[in-house]
Amino acid sequence: MFDPDKPPTKRNRMDRDRVEPTAMTDPVDDMMEDQIWKELPEDLFEAVIARLPVASFFRFRSVCRKWDSLPTSHSFSWQCAQVPQAQPWFCTVTRGNVDTAAMYDPALQKWYHPTIPALPTNINVLPLASAGGLVCFLDIGHRSFYVCNPLTKFFKELPPRSIRFWSHVAVGMAVNEKFISSGYKIIWVGCDGEYEVYDSRTNSWTRPGSMPSSIKLPLSLNFNSQAICIDGLIYFMCSDPDGILSYNMKTGIWKQFKVPAPKHLSDHTLAACGGKILLVGLLTKNAATCVCIWELQKMTLLWKEVDRMPNVWCLEFYGKHIRMTCLGNNGLFMLSLKSKHMNRIVMYDVTKRQWVKVPRCVLPHGSKEQWVSCGTAFHPCLTNPV
Repeated sequence: MFDPDKPPTKRNRMDRDRVEPTAMTDPVDDMMEDQIWKELPEDLFEAVIARLPVASFFRFRSVCRKWDSLPTSHSFSWQCAQVPQAQPWFCTVTRGNVDTAAMYDPALQKWYHPTIPALPTNINVLPLASAGGLVCFLDIGHRSFYVCNPLTKFFKELPPRSIRFWSHVAVGMAVNEKFISSGYKIIWVGCDGEYEVYDSRTNSWTRPGSMPSSIKLPLSLNFNSQAICIDGLIYFMCSDPDGILSYNMKTGIWKQFKVPAPKHLSDHTLAACGGKILLVGLLTKNAATCVCIWELQKMTLLWKEVDRMPNVWCLEFYGKHIRMTCLGNNGLFMLSLKSKHMNRIVMYDVTKRQWVKVPRCVLPHGSKEQWVSCGTAFHPCLTNPV
């Protein structure tokens, strides 16, 4: 409160030069600013929002109902399709004291622990494949398939398969065209050669035919390896004999290729980058273990080593029984390396030939470090194209 008996204090020069914010505010300027935003063309507004970082977009959704409804807008979906694909995220199942879902954003180096209310809670579902921002889940009993956008939490249960007996299956997924708005397909294949293809445009499973006689049955599918998709071709890894099984989503043609595995190879999986087929695996000889990257030479059908984890990192694995889980495609891989007394998660960028350690995955309000048991990479999508 101002005291009339107290002499006024002398203001320094900085305070004298400082202008109060209210003195600079012009009501006419406020009206003009509101009018400018009000008349901003809708397509321009959506084009700006589509180019926001993923985390920022979901904060903006809480501003109003209109912004919250953007994921279901056809025009916004078109704007998102014009934006170059962002760095892939990782949808994983992590284990520690409890099994839980976790997503990792490599750009921000941050773990998220989302909840998807529509996913069944009475059974375990595993993320096995992805395409166009969608992730395909399969329940642990191999009975029901689900498709979900992990970011918008949009969810869909697929129709039952026509096959009435259940066995372990390998799963692949691909978009029909360049954009997910044109639909997607999912294929599952079992060791007995049975397979089915789901088409989102018809919302049904079909059995296009049977395996050609040139393919040796039963198939020795490597269920620890993810399937990869390159230009509409789905590739599965096999053993006995070592090699690759491919299926053309457009023509329905199966092919089998014998590709000898590198010596001393243990845990391994297929991966892809720039149209090239890669192999990520552990080389274990005597007591030494190292993570290596190979590229498939199409002319000779042999694996050529192109990179390996730095030796100083591999020294930590010496004498330990290491198990590896590898997720990822499009040149960015997540490797979970675990032994009895060690747990490490590492990212590898194929283009940069760069190895980066991933922050610890810890549950909210918890301290127990989780390890990645399975999962898939997916490109973050802000719309619901299911």
